[in-house]
Amino acid sequence: MNELQATAKQLVADHKGLLAADESVTSAGKRLGAIHIENTPETRRQYRNLFLTAPGIEQYLSGVIFHEETFGQAADDPSATSRAASRAGGTPFVKLLQQKGIVPGIKVDAGTSPLPNYPGELITEGLDGLGERLHAFYEQGARFAKWRAVISIGDGLPTDFCIAANCQAMARYAALCQENSIVPIVEPEVLIDGSHDLATSEAVTTKALQETFAQLQIHGVDLTGLILKSSMVISGSECSTQATPEQIAEATLRCFKRTVPVEVPGIVFLSGGQSSMQATKNLNAIGKATSGPWKITFSFARALQSDALHVWKGNPANVAAAQAVFLKELQADVAANRGEYAGE
Repeated sequence: MNELQATAKQLVADHKGLLAADESVTSAGKRLGAIHIENTPETRRQYRNLFLTAPGIEQYLSGVIFHEETFGQAADDPSATSRAASRAGGTPFVKLLQQKGIVPGIKVDAGTSPLPNYPGELITEGLDGLGERLHAFYEQGARFAKWRAVISIGDGLPTDFCIAANCQAMARYAALCQENSIVPIVEPEVLIDGSHDLATSEAVTTKALQETFAQLQIHGVDLTGLILKSSMVISGSECSTQATPEQIAEATLRCFKRTVPVEVPGIVFLSGGQSSMQATKNLNAIGKATSGPWKITFSFARALQSDALHVWKGNPANVAAAQAVFLKELQADVAANRGEYAGE
């Protein structure tokens, strides 16, 4: 447990955040499609390379969550004279992060499928053979992992069974992680989609987190070697009354104080469909109001990457400019995590 506790503390130290670079092949294709780039293994590698080779990311990132495909890929070799030689001779992404003092992590769930007999709800797959996979990822350098459950709000949703089934699977995953010396990140994501108001979001998030920690306790998971990845408590994207950042911060922290045990070393936020600006402003309000026992920071994907991707557009000549945009986003979110963000 000493190794797990040390890694968990490192992931949430010094207001640094996590880059979620773990989009599935389909999700990565959507990101690339938005800038009119074909979705292939090589374009996905270039996409990851853009962010992972940005100079100075170690000032802002404590960890990176990889997709399994990316975990085995390498960065460009800047001394190579051709694209093929660059791919062949570059530093593996995992080693590149280790050299920068950034902890490599891995997404290990296998995505979601419809929950039988519960229309509109999903269950996360991926437990089969997970222990062996985790052992192999540890040997390859992974020191933490992530598992995402999906909770939808709607007419009669979520059901108690959906929450319980997903939390049971997530707790089994967490126990297997710790058995293999890997810090589990548990992510019960309450989706932003829908017309629900802030109070409904808070009630559902509270229920999901209560069940999450109940199941973790049942499965014997040591909370001192675990990280929670949580949604912010936020109005549904189609709600006619959108909560202010201050209201979101108040509701989110109230929810955590009711549900998250003090033994948990840290909480990281997903951006969950928010724009870059929205996520940063809400994080800033939470940073100003934070008074709990946990370290709180960010674990963003699209909110960190979207603007930089639209500058890059797959053109090697645009890499430096796109990386500058990415670094500016990181700087803003680190400042917001301290409650010190004041820019646009």
